[in-house]
Order: sequence, then structure tokens, then C-alpha cells
Amino acid sequence: MKDIIVTLHISRDDYLTFYQGQVQTVVATATDGRIVRFPAVILKNVVGHEGIHGTFQITFDSNNKFNSISRLS
Repeated sequence: MKDIIVTLHISRDDYLTFYQGQVQTVVATATDGRIVRFPAVILKNVVGHEGIHGTFQITFDSNNKFNSISRLS
């Protein structure tokens, strides 16, 4: 399994653009400096009333398919 760690600060209004179909992909900088792109849909379980804020570990399988996301802080 591969994983990346990203710190995200996405406002509620910005994340709503995903639900409206305007955004399908999130681009972020991983803590190791890599620029990563992943489907916005994987964030649906970590969105709160204020949006998405915190550090997350995203795990992918050997085929680079999303496996899981967990909040680190």
C-alpha cells in the first residue's frame, strides 16, 4: 500500500462546489512536497460543518486506487 499525508483547509462553500458538480478533483501538496491529485469524493466522510480542516493520511493500493482516508489531526 502507498500513502500520502496532506494538510487540507477547504471551506464549506468550496467543498459545496463538489456537490454542485463543478469540482471533481482536489489538488494538494503532500507533506513531503509532492503535488497530488485525487477525487474529491474521497473526502465525503471527513467533511464537517465548517468544511475540511486537518491533516489526513490517504492510502492507495498497488494500482493507485483509493483505499482509505483517516484524520491524523
